Parts: sequence; structure tokens; C-alpha cells
Amino acid sequence: MRMRDLHLRNQKIIEAIMERAARVCPESLALIGIYGSFATGDFHEQSDLDLLVLINDDRGWQLGCTFIQEDWDIGHDIYCTTWDNLQEDALYNSPHISKLMDSRIVYCADPKYSDRLTKLRNGVKERLRLPLTREDYVKAENMMKEAEHFWLLATLADNLAEIRAQAGNVVYYVENAIAMLNKEYFHYGTRRACEELEQMERKPEGLKEMMENIMGADCAEKLIHSLAVLIRETTRVFLKAEAETRRSRIPATADALRGTYEEMFSNWRNKMYAACDENDRHLAFMSMGSLQAMFSEVGEETEIADYNVFEVYNPHDLAETARAFDGILDRYLLEYRKVGLPVRQYPDIDAFAADYTGS
Repeated sequence: MRMRDLHLRNQKIIEAIMERAARVCPESLALIGIYGSFATGDFHEQSDLDLLVLINDDRGWQLGCTFIQEDWDIGHDIYCTTWDNLQEDALYNSPHISKLMDSRIVYCADPKYSDRLTKLRNGVKERLRLPLTREDYVKAENMMKEAEHFWLLATLADNLAEIRAQAGNVVYYVENAIAMLNKEYFHYGTRRACEELEQMERKPEGLKEMMENIMGADCAEKLIHSLAVLIRETTRVFLKAEAETRRSRIPATADALRGTYEEMFSNWRNKMYAACDENDRHLAFMSMGSLQAMFSEVGEETEIADYNVFEVYNPHDLAETARAFDGILDRYLLEYRKVGLPVRQYPDIDAFAADYTGS
């Protein structure tokens, strides 16, 4: 098929959209742009035409159409896009924004529409030029959480076909997560996604091989293992980026730590000894998990020592675990002493009431 025939076909599609718009919704069509392979030069004889058909109102949905061109054996889809869709893309919650960023305008009903589009694009360009922020990291992390969700579903699937279905979702969201961690978007679509990812700085070593192992896995065990490797190695990249974007912790102060030791003591210490008396591993385990979560919460904002509560957990000796739990609380008291913070404690409830009421 000659190149002239491709461009003539494309022009006929565009003119058909313009003609239909003039007839059924004359004020609805804002502009038409070409993106995808015909915008990047990456097209071939069987390429369909990717169009930004931007509409102003609901009447414009009449311009949407999907059809098959039998003489060339090519399917076409004419999708409509609203301004709200583009504004959502401009928030950069997904790396699939080439329709917004790369469309080459071939028809515009009014210059104000191209100006509005340019303004959206410039906002995204400015956002992507800036260094990775905590907000950027969280958006990428949300994509990674989706990948982990589908990885879990893959491990629970009953057969290879079901695992492959979930694996496709894992790969999709891992690719998105990596792109967003690099503040990039995909210019060339699925065909060249791996190539674009390879050019990005923040990515797992051997990413291409990991992807090939997933696509080439011929049994459930190999596929599950390959997915686990991809998740693990991508998570390592995220942990490094997370450290780069973590807000600087402030030095510990009396105001920052006040009440935290007392809360830990109140919420979980006696539960640990109850768990020991009742041989209740669930209560012990969950109490320690809650304490670990509180240490993480305090340590995220404030400079305190690292506490790994589960280092002292012994499922076969809950009495030993309870004593070790006390040791962790004693160690945390050192944080109080460093900032000159006394523990609020009273010999009896009357002493508390007198102090609390100021009587």
C-alpha cells in the first residue's frame, strides 16, 4: 500500500467527521487532532488512524463510530473526547496522555479551542519538568498498588489461563508505575512501551528480560515466579525513590512525643500479658503489629530510633515475648529522656483527678 493511499484514507475519515458534525451537531466539534503512529511516524500499512475528536457538548457523541474497512482489512474506531477528559489527563494520574500532549491539530473550529488545548499542554509540561515530589511518588505508588492487587489475584487463580489474564494487569500497572515514577508518558503506545521504559532512569535492572519471562512462561509455577520477580525488583526501585522524596523529619521534641509512650502502654502492654496468660497468639501478634504501626507513624515525621517490634516475637513463648515487649517500651523511654519529657503517671486515680482538675 503506497503512503499516498494511507494519507488519502486518513483525510477521507477526517472529512467525513467534519461533514457529519456540520450536519448533526454543528456547534459540538471543537477540533480534530492526529496522534499515535501517524503523529510519531511509526505507522505501517495496517495502522489505523488515532484521532482526538474533541467535542464541546453531549450532542457531539453522535460523531463516535467503530467500523471495519473490508478492502484493507483494517478496523477503525472514532472515539470522542470531552474537555473534562482532557482536563483529567492534564492532572497526570496516568502516563497514557499522548492524546492530549502529542495530537497534531488538523481541524479547529475556533482559535480559542487550540489556545485552550495549548494551555492544558503547557501545564502538563511544566509539571513534568519539575523534580519528583512526594505527590508524584504517591501517584506512581497507587499504580504499583494496583499491580500488587492483581499479582495477589494471580497467585489465587486456579489455572494458567486465569493467571495469564491477571498477569496482563500486573504488567500494565507496573509499566504505568515505572513511567510515572520517572515523570514520563508513553508516546508510542503498546508496540514500543518496553523500548520507552528501557530509556527511563528509575527502573529495575533487567526489566526487558523480566517481561519476556512473563510472556514466555509455559506453566503456572514459572509465571507466578516471574511475576513475583517483577514485583520484587520494581518495589526495590520504589523504596529507593520513596527515600528520595520523603519529607525531612524534624528533630524530636517534647511536644512531638508527648503522650505517645503513655498511649503505647495503655493500648497494648496489658494485652500482651493477657495474651501470654491465655496463650492467645492472635492477640499478641496483632498488638505488636499495632505498636509497630505507631512507631512508623511517629518516625515518619520525627527523628527517633528505628524499632522493629517483630524481632522479639516468639510464637512458642508468649511470656518471653511480653517481657521483650516491655523492653521495647523501656527503650522508647530513652526518647522521652532525650527531650526532657517526663512520663505522665500517678500513684492512684485520686492523684490523677487532682492534677487533671487543678484542684
